[in-house]
Amino acid sequence: MTSPTTPSEPPLDETLEEVLAGGARPPVGRYRLDLATGEWAWSDEVYVMHGFDPGQIVPTTPLMLSHKHPDDRARVDGLLRRAAETGQPFSSVHRIRNAHGMTRTLAVTGQGRRDPATGRVTELFGYFIDVTESHREAAARDATASIQASAERRAVIEQAKGVLMVVYSTEEEPAFDLLRQASNLANVPVRDIAQTLVHLFSGPDVTAFPTREAIDKFLDNPVESPDA
Repeated sequence: MTSPTTPSEPPLDETLEEVLAGGARPPVGRYRLDLATGEWAWSDEVYVMHGFDPGQIVPTTPLMLSHKHPDDRARVDGLLRRAAETGQPFSSVHRIRNAHGMTRTLAVTGQGRRDPATGRVTELFGYFIDVTESHREAAARDATASIQASAERRAVIEQAKGVLMVVYSTEEEPAFDLLRQASNLANVPVRDIAQTLVHLFSGPDVTAFPTREAIDKFLDNPVESPDA
C-alpha cells in the first residue's frame, strides 16, 4: 500500500530529520541486577543519568533507592520486589534525584532470568530511558527562537526513538523509520508523532511503561487519540 505524502516542512525540519535518521545516541542505558548480592551492573549511560562518571561507584539496591524521588521510592521498591519474586516483565516511570541534586524522570523496563536448575529468579535485566526534556532551560536562555524549537523537536524525537529501540529490540535507523512510516500514515510531521508517542510513557498521570501492543496500535493508527 502506498503511504500518503508527508506534508512539506521548513528546511530546518527537513535538516533535523535527516540528522536524526543517522541519529545521535538516544538516552537509553542497560542494567542487570544480581538478586543474590543486590549489586547492579550499569552501562555508561545509566551512570550518567544518575550523575556519576562511568564506573565511579558500585551501584547497589540501597543506592538506587536512595536516588529515587521520595514520592516514588516506595512504589519502585515494591515493583522491584514483585519482579524479583515473579520474574515477569515489569515497567515503571518515576523520578530520581541524581548525584548533583537534579531531578530527572526515567522509564525503566525489564524482566527476570531464572536459574534453570532451581527455577528461582536470580537476576533482573532491562533498560533505563531518560525521558527528561533535554536542556530545555539552557536552550531557552542561550538560543534563538528557531534554534530553541529545533532543540526541543530533536529531544522529543530522540526520546521516541529510544522507546522504539527498546520495545522492538532494534537499532536507531529502523526505529526512526517506524516514526517516519507513522508520519506518512497520519500525514503529520515526525515531531508530532514523536510527541504523542512520548506522551504515552511520560505524561503526568503515567506510572507504567506502555506495552508493545499499545505502541503497535498507536503506530498502526497514529491519528487516533492514545486514550481512545
